[in-house]
Amino acid sequence: MRVRWLGWAGVEVEEQGEHLVVDPLEDVGAVFQWIGDGAATMPRPDVTAPRADALAGLVTHLHRDHADAAALAAALSPEAPVYEPQGCGGSGPEQLGIAQADAELSGAGLDRRPTSPWASTNIGPFTVTALPAVDGTGDPQVSWLIEAGGKRVLHLGDTMFHGWWWRVSERFGPPGAVLAPINGARVAFPHRRPTSRLPAVMDPEQAALAAELLGADQVVPIHYDGYALPGVYEPVPDALDRLRSTNNRVTTLELGESIEL
Repeated sequence: MRVRWLGWAGVEVEEQGEHLVVDPLEDVGAVFQWIGDGAATMPRPDVTAPRADALAGLVTHLHRDHADAAALAAALSPEAPVYEPQGCGGSGPEQLGIAQADAELSGAGLDRRPTSPWASTNIGPFTVTALPAVDGTGDPQVSWLIEAGGKRVLHLGDTMFHGWWWRVSERFGPPGAVLAPINGARVAFPHRRPTSRLPAVMDPEQAALAAELLGADQVVPIHYDGYALPGVYEPVPDALDRLRSTNNRVTTLELGESIEL
């Protein structure tokens, strides 16, 4: 199994000449466009486009930096499905965090397949399983376990720390690699008030611990060195150095670089 980092949270996973794409991001400027002029000067992550003809797209959650309809449409083979977390309903204000990505995905005419936690699907040489995750702003989120050729990789989206790590490892076995978010961003979004003082995504120390509890052979950091805006989206400093000082199984990838499991 080959895993290629596309920047931010995007990855490709390849086996037997076929591949899947997870959380690809193309239009980095669209993520915070609701801020207005302030978004133009905001730091942005470097990303690269996925290859075409993917068997399926996997989306961890419908925030715009993880659910880019145009990136998915360009990556997928004709009529390929997009698997996403099952929604939980709610009023208009509850849905504001996912409204942009939801509308764009629907407008792109993609074959969207909501998936509940613990549900598994066979896609070509892959078996993919949606696993429980906890979103920092309360929107539905899953992590994706991808298995092929006796290998396992786990993509954690931008989940918070939670208590399902042991159950995942006991049920499926330790992953060869866990792709873990590490920027520990604290957020203050207008539709989520009062704001929380806790990070909305795992910080480096939490990511290291999650990988340890999962029994992962290696932890690959994602979701860092990108967006930052004081008072709105504030990642922790020195995330990569902190991860390396906490876990001795860190594998960092350059943009577009791959690892073999």
